[in-house]
Amino acid sequence: MSQPRLILFCGPSGSGKTTIVKYLLEHIPQLSFSVSATTRKQRPNEIDGRDYYFISVDEFKKRIEHDAFLEWEQVYENGFYGTLKTEVDRINSLGKVPLFDVDVEGGMHIKEKYGANLLDVFVRPPSPDDLRKRLVARATETPESLERRIGKAALELEYGPQFTHTIVNTTIEQACKDAFDLVQRFLSTK
Repeated sequence: MSQPRLILFCGPSGSGKTTIVKYLLEHIPQLSFSVSATTRKQRPNEIDGRDYYFISVDEFKKRIEHDAFLEWEQVYENGFYGTLKTEVDRINSLGKVPLFDVDVEGGMHIKEKYGANLLDVFVRPPSPDDLRKRLVARATETPESLERRIGKAALELEYGPQFTHTIVNTTIEQACKDAFDLVQRFLSTK
């Protein structure tokens, strides 16, 4: 059986990758969002199986032991995130192409596994200063968590050269158009 084709978007918080992914899902019916699993608490507006698969820490660890994840990461103590292999199977069974929006370390694991069957795109802001401004403008962080997020984003920017494609998000409209063109080219080949 041949490996499925996948599409991966990575980039630091504030780069615009999630906005781009939502745009692609709205405009390209062949795509289906790959829902991640997490141990964090479900928020009131979230739906299990749509936003995340919410599972316990013990269950997540059991699934790690049984090699159930395509990629996973422990973000903080007992705070796990990952992509279940069954999620790729679920999307393929629908005749669709999985679209991933994961952090860069998870993205690197997916790149290692899928290689030529993967369209991998790194989304970055025009500069680190632009990234800082975007994160501050969100007004969703405490000063401490903002600094942690900015620090993590600076490290994630270093991964950019390891991705096949890069989109510099100067304006979200152009970034979405560039992403759409890349995905359409990928889907129309082979």
